[in-house]
Amino acid sequence: MNSSSLNVSSALSYRDSWNTAVAKNVIVVALGLTINYINGTLIHTFRKHQIFYVNPRYILFIHLVLNDMIQLTTTMSLFVFSYVFYKINVSLCCLIVTFAVFTTLNTPLNLAVMAVECYIAICLPLRHAELCTIKRTYILIAWIWTMSAVSTLPDMFILVVTQPVQLFYSAIFCERDNLFKHPASLKKRDVSYIIFLVGVWLTLVYTYFKIFFAAKAAKDAKNANAEKARNTILLHAFQLLLCMLTFVAHLLRKALLYWFPKHYVHVAFFSYIMVQILPRLISPMVYGLRDKTFRQHLKKHLLCTVRASFKPWTTAKFMLLW
Repeated sequence: MNSSSLNVSSALSYRDSWNTAVAKNVIVVALGLTINYINGTLIHTFRKHQIFYVNPRYILFIHLVLNDMIQLTTTMSLFVFSYVFYKINVSLCCLIVTFAVFTTLNTPLNLAVMAVECYIAICLPLRHAELCTIKRTYILIAWIWTMSAVSTLPDMFILVVTQPVQLFYSAIFCERDNLFKHPASLKKRDVSYIIFLVGVWLTLVYTYFKIFFAAKAAKDAKNANAEKARNTILLHAFQLLLCMLTFVAHLLRKALLYWFPKHYVHVAFFSYIMVQILPRLISPMVYGLRDKTFRQHLKKHLLCTVRASFKPWTTAKFMLLW
C-alpha cells in the first residue's frame, strides 16, 4: 500500500513542459469540440424529423450520442483542469467524476440494448412492433442510468461516511482513483466491471450468432438486411471493445506506473485518447452515417444549412456589384 502511494506521488510529480502541455490540451479540446459538433448536428437532425421519434433504434442511437456528448464534456473538463488548476475543490471533483463515470458505464449498456433491438428486428420481425415499443425504449434508457447509478453512487456514500467533512472543502488532483480510494470502493469497482464485461459480451455474442444464422438461412430479400445487421453487431463489438478498455485501463496504468513512473503523464494521455475519445469518434460514423434514412435526412439538413449561409453572401455580392 505504501509502495503504491509512493509510486502515485512520484508519477504525479512529473509534469509536462509548457509546449507539451499546450499541444496535448489543443489536441484534446480540438477532438472534443469536433466530435461534439458532429453529435450536435445529429441531435438537431433527429429533432427536426418526426420519423425518428417513433423508431426505437433511432431513440437509442440519439441517447448514445447525447450520452457521449456529456461524457466528452466532463472528461475533457477534467483533463484541462488538471493542467490549468492542477487541484480543484473536492465537491466539484465529485460532481464531474460522477457524471463522467455514469456516462462511461452507460455506453456499453446502450450498445448491448441496441444489439438486442437489432436481433429482434431480424430474428423476430413479427414481434418487433410488440416488443420494441417507444414506452419500453424509454424504460430501458431509464434502466441503463439506474444500473450505472447502482454501480457508482455507493462510492459517494462510502466517501461521505469514511471521510471528514473538511475534505469536501479542500482541493485534490481530480481523478477517480484519487477520489474514491477506499478499499471497499476499489473492490466494488472491480466486481461491477467484471459483471458489466461478462453481461454485455454475452449479449453481443448471443445476438451476433443468432443474426449470423438468420443471415445464412435467409434466401430471399431479407438476406441483405440480415447481412447488414450482422455487420452492425460486429461494429457494436469493435466499439464495445474500445469502450471496455475503460474497465481494464486502471490495471494497465498501474502496471505502466510501476515500470515507467517518469513517463506516466504520457501513458495517461495516450490512454485517455484511446479509451475516452476514440470510441466517441466512431459512434456517429458507425450508427449515424451508415444508416440510409438518417444519412439522407442529415444530407438534406446540411444542404439547407449551406444554402442558407450561401444565399445572403450571394445577395450581398450582387448588391455590391450593382
